[in-house]
Amino acid sequence: MNIRCAFCQTPYTLSRVAMLDALQEVDSQNLTHYDAHCPRCRRATRIPRQRLETAMPNWRNELKEFEKEMKAHPQQEAPLPDAESTPVAETAPAAKAAPAKKGATQPKPEAVPAEESKPKTATRQTTPSADTKKSNATSSPKGEKSAAKGTSKKSK
Repeated sequence: MNIRCAFCQTPYTLSRVAMLDALQEVDSQNLTHYDAHCPRCRRATRIPRQRLETAMPNWRNELKEFEKEMKAHPQQEAPLPDAESTPVAETAPAAKAAPAKKGATQPKPEAVPAEESKPKTATRQTTPSADTKKSNATSSPKGEKSAAKGTSKKSK
């Protein structure tokens, strides 16, 4: 079933297993809608019960078939990570002696001065005429004060 998130407008789908799970939940709790959570923003989008049932009209028969299929081909549970399978008291000393994890920062070999390590950026080249224009603009003729920024001078 194709769904578009009501908040971020991301399109996503509900698989056959998710649809069966949603219909089972709606039926067991006698709900009027199912909240499908967006994979992008994690907000819930309401899907009316009617829409779920029209997408999968014979869902009870399909649920029975799915259960038979799972009995015929059982799925193995994922093995637990080693850190979770050991008691908490044993993990504290082992964590200190453990080698650095992948992606962890390692010490730098030598510190290079900042001046040498960074590439020099290009500076803006100005022409001599541009420099004189700047100096003329800052100094005003006849000792008058220059106008404030954003205002214009009236010529006489």
